[in-house]
Amino acid sequence: MTSKLVGKRRERAELAVIPPSVSREEAGTGRVGAVAYPYRVYEAEVTIKRPFMSARTDRFVASVDRSRRLVVRADGVPDAEEMEIEDVLVLPTELSPEQSRAKARESVLQWTLRRYSLNDTPNIEFVRDVDAYKLFWLVERPEGDVIVDSVRGTEDPLAD
Repeated sequence: MTSKLVGKRRERAELAVIPPSVSREEAGTGRVGAVAYPYRVYEAEVTIKRPFMSARTDRFVASVDRSRRLVVRADGVPDAEEMEIEDVLVLPTELSPEQSRAKARESVLQWTLRRYSLNDTPNIEFVRDVDAYKLFWLVERPEGDVIVDSVRGTEDPLAD
């Protein structure tokens, strides 16, 4: 599949994962490998004080990819489930829980600043967080290898 892999390949691993909408079997026939990306997902409640009015409250969900060190907005916090995965490359976690939390807080603040005009620093409280791996299926196909996002079901060519 690919000659330069980063992470630890395991014959079998018990992982807390974001439940796949595309199973390994549905991804393709033949050799199908798995890659597990570490994520930490935060649900944040933001309270914005407003002069002469009651405070405004908003919610954001920040999904921190702990391997690639990036944060994206998410629709909701997934319910992670324990799964035994065979033949899986588990990517290392590059961010500690504290670093993940700081990146999520920074992103939530930026999203708040884009949405609201603020007179004061908003109060950001994390009301829920989930540690889970997101699975990607590596599928060998005659026309070339592809990577399938197990949650979204999207498929992209695998570049070396």
